[in-house]
Amino acid sequence: MNVDIRDRSLIQPANTTRLAIADCDIHHSPALGMKGLYPYLEKRWRDHLDAFGPLPRQAFQSGPAYPKSQPDASRRDAWPPDGGRPGSSLAFMQSQHLDPHNITLGVLTMIRPHPGSFQNGYLAEAVCQAMNRWQVAEWTQPEPRLKGSLLVPYEDGEASAAEIERWAGHSDYVQVLLLSRTAEPLGQKRYWPIYQAASEAGLPVGIHAFGFGGYPVSGSGWPSYYLEDMVGHAQSCQTMLTSMVFEGIFERFPRLKIVLIEAGFAWLPSLCWRLDKLWSRMRAEMPHLKRPPSEYIREHVWLTTQPMEEPEPKIRALDAIDWIGWDRLLFATDYPHWDYDDPTQVLPPGLPEEKRLAFFLNNARAVYGV
Repeated sequence: MNVDIRDRSLIQPANTTRLAIADCDIHHSPALGMKGLYPYLEKRWRDHLDAFGPLPRQAFQSGPAYPKSQPDASRRDAWPPDGGRPGSSLAFMQSQHLDPHNITLGVLTMIRPHPGSFQNGYLAEAVCQAMNRWQVAEWTQPEPRLKGSLLVPYEDGEASAAEIERWAGHSDYVQVLLLSRTAEPLGQKRYWPIYQAASEAGLPVGIHAFGFGGYPVSGSGWPSYYLEDMVGHAQSCQTMLTSMVFEGIFERFPRLKIVLIEAGFAWLPSLCWRLDKLWSRMRAEMPHLKRPPSEYIREHVWLTTQPMEEPEPKIRALDAIDWIGWDRLLFATDYPHWDYDDPTQVLPPGLPEEKRLAFFLNNARAVYGV
């Protein structure tokens, strides 16, 4: 974690080692909030937002259910000197993050706001279209090291598929982006058009932790603390992945790639063991599954590394990586958020160069086709 500013004077920057890095979870933001999207949004929807604002699928009037302890969930040193929210200044991101860490591929993931879960589905569709135009015009075209994640109104499968088809083949987009807490488990049929369109376009589907489907974040009601909400991200991703496997998503869409973003990864081995054990005993319920669940997961699922599990001793994290596979993990920092992972410190020293290259760069290039 990186709640406070740390003294980095003794840390060797990644670019001094000539190690090129792919960062698969960088958060950007409109400098003026929703109004920063107005040049890309039809007047009808500008007027709607001015009059009513976006309506979230949650029982709270505005904002996240559990506000972060840090302003805007960000590092204290990530606020641009010329104003605006963290992640809203491309020039500041370049000087603070891309350049010093030799980020040669940065995947942008817009989560605040992600309009996919707006209660008004027509507004969600319009704002997704505006955001996708905004990302290209103000981020990926000016900075070729950055690639975008395509935003879709994911509670409407047909509208999402149409947006994917609209941008299919565009070199500035490398994945479709959903959030993990949806109105129904993501294996449900209402989401199948997304997977079909993404498969046909050759785009992975990135599923980022967070979001609100209109229900409590736990299986038994609203928790008391922000910390419970944070721990729950890994739990919600396990539930979502279980749904996708058991509903037969990977049998139906054999070319589909799923990238799980910002939910950790060390939970995956135990989940796979449990799924395989139960499937072997109860497989008559789902004849559409032809193989053990773990085989589908190994073939179709990648995970980003942030938040990196940090056992004591730290080298124990390598046991989980060995089981998952060094080719299934994509390095991510979560810049500019407070739990940012510094690329100079996430792995213990002494690893073979082949594993380091796969972890920091080559896996991402392979998954995203960059």
